Amino acid sequence: MKRIRCLLLVLAAATLGVAAAAQPAADSLAARREALAEARYLKSIFKTDEAIEKLSALVQPGALDEEVLAELADCHFINGDYEAAAGTYQMLSLQAPDNLLYRIKQMQIAFRMKDYRACASIGQEVLARDSIPAVAALAGDAWNLTGQADSALVYYKKALAIKPRNESVVSKAANLLLAEKDYDGVLGMTEDYLALDSANLTVLPIRGLAYYLKGDYESATDIFQQLEDMGQDSYPVHFYLGQSYWHTNVQYRAERELLQAWAIDSSDANLAWTIAAVMAEMYRSFDEQVKPWLDKASDMIRPDSAFVSRIHHQYGTGYYGLERFDEAIAHYQEAYRYNPSNIQALSTIAYCYERQKKYKQALEYYEKYLKVARPGTRGYEFARKSIEYIKGELFMEE
Repeated sequence: MKRIRCLLLVLAAATLGVAAAAQPAADSLAARREALAEARYLKSIFKTDEAIEKLSALVQPGALDEEVLAELADCHFINGDYEAAAGTYQMLSLQAPDNLLYRIKQMQIAFRMKDYRACASIGQEVLARDSIPAVAALAGDAWNLTGQADSALVYYKKALAIKPRNESVVSKAANLLLAEKDYDGVLGMTEDYLALDSANLTVLPIRGLAYYLKGDYESATDIFQQLEDMGQDSYPVHFYLGQSYWHTNVQYRAERELLQAWAIDSSDANLAWTIAAVMAEMYRSFDEQVKPWLDKASDMIRPDSAFVSRIHHQYGTGYYGLERFDEAIAHYQEAYRYNPSNIQALSTIAYCYERQKKYKQALEYYEKYLKVARPGTRGYEFARKSIEYIKGELFMEE
């Protein structure tokens, strides 16, 4: 009996020892759950810095807690710390390569960091695994922002193939096609969309513009008139409707629409001229009705900057020949202001100052010239040697 009692006591002691060892582990898991819940709450009320502090304390060296890291990455993303978010999502992707969310997050971060090629590359990888319209659209945006219109169109079309009713993607793709003057492409794309949403106020104007630019003014008139009948009182609607009526010889309607466009925005010289032309075709009084609109257009025209630059340059050359350097400098400065590609003006200004022994100003303009001139040219070498001379003179003055 004594031996049995002893064995029972040993077994009880062993059981208590196991329970004691298990208790800290259970406490640790409970603390983790509590800290994680608190961090999620802090994130939900936009106290992301405090949430990051809580989550960072849960990260153990050498151990990858996916749940904690995912929350931490999301907090960095919300906080705008895209580099930290990208690094954390990279770790998560390596740990869980089948989780597309982490790759999509990396794609979004690359876009926000303006690494558009990386964004497009990740998008291509994600789409190879799953057809997600938002991913295709974002990849299209990335290619668009790198100037790769053809690639952007490929991905915009993929997005529309998956989700046809996406006016934003239609608008972006149509703008690329309009830039390429592929008006039939725009008409085909907008027709597909409008079959699903015939009165869409984003896509209808694009279709009308494509007809107008293609020269199909009657179809353009129908669409812009439809938009006006739907209550669209905007400058583009009135402008293109007026232009379309004019091209189809309905001058009285053209006049009305163009005047409405002018009432909304009176900054377009071409519109003022068009109104004058329409009125002239309607045999309105030249002095009382046509001429005032021509005067408006004339007053709004800005002079050709390159031409103005040439005029000032010629003035400068004349004064330079007379050694009236102050007047020459003033005109050369204007010549350069109107046409910054006229870098010869900088060198000549510098030389005028040098002739006046105004060495500091001369040095300033010679240095400006060297920054934009091509090394090895005669002008470049002349300016470089002049700088050496001027620096010597300035040293002597000191």
